[in-house]
Order: sequence, then structure tokens, then C-alpha cells
Amino acid sequence: MVLSVSMLFGCAQESADTKSDSASSGTSASENKDANSQSESTGSGNVDIELPISGIGTQVSSTVKADENYKIAIIVKNSTNPYQTGCMNGVEKAAEDMGFEAITMAPSTNDSVEEQVKIMEDLIETGVDGFVLVPVDSNGIMPGVRKAEEAGIPVACIGTPAAEETFLRTGVDYTETGRVIAEMVAEELNGEGQVIILEGPAGAQNAIERLNGINEVFAEYRDIEIVASQTANFKRTEGMNVTENLIQKYNEVDAIIGLNDESALGASQAVKAAGLEDVLIAGFDCNQDACASIQNGELFASYNTDPYGSCYLAATYIVQYLNDGSEPPQYFVPFPTAADDPVTTKDNVEYYMENISWWKDA
Repeated sequence: MVLSVSMLFGCAQESADTKSDSASSGTSASENKDANSQSESTGSGNVDIELPISGIGTQVSSTVKADENYKIAIIVKNSTNPYQTGCMNGVEKAAEDMGFEAITMAPSTNDSVEEQVKIMEDLIETGVDGFVLVPVDSNGIMPGVRKAEEAGIPVACIGTPAAEETFLRTGVDYTETGRVIAEMVAEELNGEGQVIILEGPAGAQNAIERLNGINEVFAEYRDIEIVASQTANFKRTEGMNVTENLIQKYNEVDAIIGLNDESALGASQAVKAAGLEDVLIAGFDCNQDACASIQNGELFASYNTDPYGSCYLAATYIVQYLNDGSEPPQYFVPFPTAADDPVTTKDNVEYYMENISWWKDA
């Protein structure tokens, strides 16, 4: 069940150009909003929380040190998705900086919550001091979470939370990420057009929250129509296949939002193969392939979810707890937030890749 992680990042070669002239009038997006609606652009930030870390991405650091050689395990969904490997790298860097032992684990079968639970049970038996966990499923992970809590082992969840509150939940506020990207797409479309959404796995809490944020924003634009909203399971191949089918029916689509970069990159492949032009494509995570596509003008934007920094933060809170019993200031500590300027576009992608990208040191 212990997998050697290899970073399989290729250059994304497929996508669609940024939509620049598809608006049919000079009317601004704000003027096209439903007059009875108001936009909420703010999310739940960390304004009043003093984090035990500074920086984001590969710039993240902390002065916290482990009092003992703790064993902290990071268990991800799989070892192939760049986000998941970013999570492991973040905990490994935290271990290097703070002086604890990092145990990096993934199921031998991708996205198997049953194997995640078994890994937790085995580690509890052999001895571990804390878990940083990226659950496949909120409910399915609960047997492992309960056993950890019975043993007094703190569990910090990244992205998808466990069905019941644990020691900590961190990672981005997914609803906020959906709002931010949807608002950018709406503005770029001048408030009108047809949009396809490639959803995440059915029932995944983080995917549900992000979709809710997107839908909240588009509901405010009377001239934006969501013509299809269908799962692509956060996978590039499914993003491509689903998009291929949908654009046969909706061949005048103006924008596609994949709920992660992998599905957005798959959509880009399908759009390019179909010869469609001026289709705005956006994703989430700012992984390496997505940044290459933004550089090439193929993807419009991506939201930096920073798995590296999020897991570094989770490990820091666990070390503080193991040192002196101190707990996080609240159950959900969002990181990064909109205040961290997390969106990458062609205007800032070079700076992001050189200075902030969570995959830079992979």
C-alpha cells in the first residue's frame, strides 16, 4: 500500500484561446446582471487568524519546531494526480523544516477509501502521532478517523472533510474558489454566453462546495446559460470524453469550467480537436500543465489551491498540538484565501511559476 510517488507532469498541448471578442454589444458584465441580484465576492478568509506559517506555495515556511521526532503520516487519494503529490511534498518539506518524520502513503488502487481506512488502521497499530488526510469520501473515511480519535491521534483533513469534525480542516474555501473563477469568466464574457461545467466526483464535499459557488455567481447573470453540468471526476481523460460528447450538442459554447485543472485540460483537448475557437476554459489548482497552457493562451485561468502550503500548514498545527496541546483557532482554517491573490492568468503566470508554484521543487 506504500507507493513510490513519481511526478508525471507533461506539457499540456491542447486547449482553446481566451475569448476576447464574442460579446455582441459593448454592455458591461455588471450592467447585464439581474437587477434584483447582488454579487458576493468575499469568502471566509483568515483576517483575524494569525497563521503559524508565512508565504504560500514553495515560499511557505514556519518557525515552529518539533519537540520530539514525531511520526506524521500524509495519506492522499492517489499518487498520480498532481494535487495529491503536491500534498505529500508539502508534508515532506514541513518535516524537513520542523524536525519530524513524514510518512507518505497512497492507496494501491487509485481513490480507494477502503484502502485509505486500512492504511490508517495499520499506522495506528504500528504507531503514528498525527494524520494529514485527503479523504476520498467524507463518510467512507470515518471508520479510520474514529479509530484515530479513540487513540488520541489528531486528524487534519485537506480539501474533502470527514463527515464529522476532526482536529482540523484546511485547504481552500471551495465555495469561494468557485465564486472567484465564475466571476472572472462572467466578466470576460461580458455577462452573456453558454457555459459548460465539468463537475467533480458525485458526493465529494469539496466538489459540491465549488459547484455551489459557481452556480451562485452565474445565477446573477441573466444572459449566461449553463447548458450542461456533468461530472468528469476530476480526471483529464473524462474531461476530454465528456466535453467531446457535449460540444457535439452545444457547438456554440462560450466557456467551460472544469472543477479542477485535470478536467479543464481534458476539455481543452476536446475543444482543440473539434476545431472550436474562442472557448474560454478555466480550472482550479494551478498545476504545472495548466500553467503551461495558460502560458500558451490555451487556458484562461486557474485558481491556486496550493496543496503544498495547505498540507504544510496542517502539519504545523499538528506539531504545535503534539508539543504543548495547543489547538487550531477554529475547525476550518481556509488556506490560501482570495486575499492571497490566488488566481493565475496570462498576466501573472510567469511570476507564479518562478516564485510561488507548489510544484516548483517537485
